[in-house]
Amino acid sequence: MDNPTAKDVVLNAWKTFSTRDAGQIASLFTADAEWIAPRNNATAVALVHTDHMIGPDQIARFIATEMHRLFSAIDISFRAVHTDGDAVIIEERMRATLPEGRPYDNDYCFIFVVADGRIKQVREYMDTRKGWQMVFGEAAG
Repeated sequence: MDNPTAKDVVLNAWKTFSTRDAGQIASLFTADAEWIAPRNNATAVALVHTDHMIGPDQIARFIATEMHRLFSAIDISFRAVHTDGDAVIIEERMRATLPEGRPYDNDYCFIFVVADGRIKQVREYMDTRKGWQMVFGEAAG
């Protein structure tokens, strides 16, 4: 794609994420990319993983491999995609299967910032209380 828009970059990234190819995923991000999720969210706690990933390799490893230790049969549906310059906002619903066959169903909002055709930053928001209850089967502490 010659001169892809920020929206093109982000929508292509979602397609690439599903390949689980860490090399391809890493190539979507700038060298100083960050992925920032809510502090102590259930996924990070369950996987003993950071909620602030820095660099394309760490981000790609999480998307390609690490998150799949918690989630299987992942189904993502977009509810909305909004673009404002280099920022792309995606509202989505993620359904998956947790260990022992428990269902996971949560809403997310991602804000992607694109620079020079690559993703520079992702800020992730979700219903953390609901996520905690599904992952750990208890009220958020």
